[in-house]
Amino acid sequence: MRRLVLLGLLGLGVSACKKDEPVDPGQQETPLCPDLVVQTRSPSSQALATASSALRSTSTSQDGSERVLVRFRKQTGVHAAAVSRQREDKVRAVGARLKSHWPSLDTLALTVTPEQKARLAQDPEVLSISEDRKVHALGLSPWVPVSALLAAPATTGSTSEYTWAVKMTQANEVWDANNDGVLDAGAPNGSGRTVCVIDSGIDPDHPELKAAYAGGKDFIDLDDVPEDKDSSGAWGGGHGTHVSGTIAAQLGSGGQVNPNDTSLSTSGMVGLAPGVRLLVARVLDENGDGRTSDVIDALRWCVAQKANVVSLSLGSPTPDETEKQAFQEAWDAGLLSVAASGNGGEIATPDSRIYPAAYDTVLAVGAVDANGKHPTFSQGGPHLSLVAPGVGVYSTFPRGKSPYANLVAGGTFYASSALDFVPFEEYEGKLLNCGLGDGMRSCPEATCDGFVAYVDRGDIKFNEKVRNVRSQGARAVIIGNNNPEDDASLGFTLGVAGAWPPVTAITTTVVPAVRAQFGNTVRVGIRGGDYAFSSGTSMATPHVSAVAALVWSARPSLTNQQVRDILESTAKRLEDSNIPGTDADRDDVFGWGLVQAKAAVDKALSMP
Repeated sequence: MRRLVLLGLLGLGVSACKKDEPVDPGQQETPLCPDLVVQTRSPSSQALATASSALRSTSTSQDGSERVLVRFRKQTGVHAAAVSRQREDKVRAVGARLKSHWPSLDTLALTVTPEQKARLAQDPEVLSISEDRKVHALGLSPWVPVSALLAAPATTGSTSEYTWAVKMTQANEVWDANNDGVLDAGAPNGSGRTVCVIDSGIDPDHPELKAAYAGGKDFIDLDDVPEDKDSSGAWGGGHGTHVSGTIAAQLGSGGQVNPNDTSLSTSGMVGLAPGVRLLVARVLDENGDGRTSDVIDALRWCVAQKANVVSLSLGSPTPDETEKQAFQEAWDAGLLSVAASGNGGEIATPDSRIYPAAYDTVLAVGAVDANGKHPTFSQGGPHLSLVAPGVGVYSTFPRGKSPYANLVAGGTFYASSALDFVPFEEYEGKLLNCGLGDGMRSCPEATCDGFVAYVDRGDIKFNEKVRNVRSQGARAVIIGNNNPEDDASLGFTLGVAGAWPPVTAITTTVVPAVRAQFGNTVRVGIRGGDYAFSSGTSMATPHVSAVAALVWSARPSLTNQQVRDILESTAKRLEDSNIPGTDADRDDVFGWGLVQAKAAVDKALSMP
């Protein structure tokens, strides 16, 4: 199962690979099969790609034009429609390209050249011109209402679908009090409430999400199909699909699960509010990047669609006055906005908070692990409201895009782990013992016609082992672990993209059985699953959004302020012996505490 590093707002790094001593370059031989030598991206080209990416992340294009937000001074005593027309006429007169106009915010989103920007800045009615800043994952007009007709939520499944995160937040205790894997009749499950996910898009045909998905809007591609894909149709990071599953995945509606992990339910997983109506607004591209103007457009679309809760696992380290005002308007309209606090790994100062989470009208969410401890990446501060599960969260992923290993030897399936950067391919061939794979003649009986190479861990990097055996004709590779302490999680990686063959890793307990197959035909492949593990405050945020929907489905008459007060007053106080000063009613590490669905719903139902 793919364990993603979608740490949302400011993602964390991963070690390149596990290694011992490098091989002396002078001992390298010539390849037996030159045509099969793996080509990888050189360090210099990687640096160039990084630099190019950094350039693309700025607001200025190659022709010098940039995307900006132009705020005008408020006008009083003048007809609003006339003012709007006058302002649009002004920006068109200077040649600027108009993207969005929000009359109530006195702001227009434009693309301007330096000359056009200078001319607008001279207008006495212009209050400010600021960058249409980048926002990051932590996946329009006219706004057409989506259908309110949804399939009924699946009511029957298995308690094995209740992940540790579902149980930790008490969600299953709300809609399955007797713990029989069936939604209790009449119990709050999100029914009648709408959560709008502003993110990177969704896989709308995922079996876990089809019943809940009510429609969406793509503010990147400007259409009504908010899929997390690029212009070629290739899927992006799956961020929006992951957070959507945490909210609305259905009982008994499972997709393809990784068979290597026996702790996972074969029926998939269930979201915290399986009866909710799910809307999706795509504002992040396939790289997890977006713009402030798209977030504002999406937020206003969610309000127009009568959403109750908006979930934002994204943000920027700088505030924006127009965005702040937009969230104020959404709050005034009755919407509850929930956003990720950030992965800065620090108690945020006024200069390091993440927005929109740090706005007063937004509920900021941090992360905890399965033991209720504070992970080093989760960002806190005086604005932090609640925490929720955000480490190793298991949820939905675009269908067939989460790689898992398929290893069959002697007619028996053996658990193994797929390495990063390997292709979705399968190969069947003779298994050869290539030892440590420490040279280009390490595989006796090697042939360019193809075989499966077995290599032991040790001495050199994994990518060098694979490169060596591939140059001798290997079409697939099995790496045997030699350290039992690493058996629980074989987090091996090839460290760099390249034309690799399928590569899997096996534990020390499986090594003897596989070695017994030397000389026999085995099958090694990488297949695609429909679920993934991920970490970050991005993953914590939808837990709180879903619990808010449960509370609101229990008492639809509540206001957004009442729902927020209930969530904060019923949260479970957490203490961490490694963090001083966390035993008060509220602190900057855990906020009010861990969100608790049953306690919150019970309080909502007990209110007069």
